[in-house]
Amino acid sequence: MRIRFHFRWIPFVATVLLVMLGLSLARWQDRRAEQKIALQAKLAAGNAAAPLVVGPAPLAPAALEFRRVTVTGRFVPSWALYLDNRPYQGRAGFYLLMPFQIAGSDMHVLVERGWLPRNTAERDRLPAYATPAGTVTIEGIAKLSAGHVMQLGSAPPLRPNAIVQNVDVGQFGSASGLRVQPFLLEQSGAGAAPGDALVRDWPAPSLGVERHRGYAFQWYALALMAFLFFVLTGFRRGTDQKRP
Repeated sequence: MRIRFHFRWIPFVATVLLVMLGLSLARWQDRRAEQKIALQAKLAAGNAAAPLVVGPAPLAPAALEFRRVTVTGRFVPSWALYLDNRPYQGRAGFYLLMPFQIAGSDMHVLVERGWLPRNTAERDRLPAYATPAGTVTIEGIAKLSAGHVMQLGSAPPLRPNAIVQNVDVGQFGSASGLRVQPFLLEQSGAGAAPGDALVRDWPAPSLGVERHRGYAFQWYALALMAFLFFVLTGFRRGTDQKRP
């Protein structure tokens, strides 16, 4: 029995489109995985390097991201902010943000000082914590943002001691009138006040390299299955047409 392939334009065009879509999305996921691998390397290099001393001169945020930095100055507790919906080990709580004035200047760094539990019975009651007085040196990781959570409706204007969902450095600088470096400092334990009640067990960035690779495999598989389906059904149709 001679096997023939029956070519049809509509299945062919549909197959080409599916293969192109699958390959395009698979390559996009591959690129995302490569970006995350580069970010992993950047994180490792930043942790291994000596801390960079931050002064009053404005710095490029992209060059500082995930670098260990150190800065000397004093906290400005009058402009504290509380980032809501930041749970820790299953407990509701806040991330405390507070500006830090760099010694000998009017430049500030917005510091993510740590996690505080929320009073679930009195949701507007702010937790107690300690703030170092006078000049101190703190250390931490430079970040471009404190992360973003879903927010319903428009955000109210920033004000001191406000409970907010999200905030960025530029927004804080405009609301407070303070000069700020264009990055956040995620504070480590160095320079912390004894017994300040803040938790600094910061979550590692979720990179998801394996997830991107898994998605890429699925899209490559879709492209291959579309091609094989076109070929196999074409040969079957050709064979069926030969039968009397």
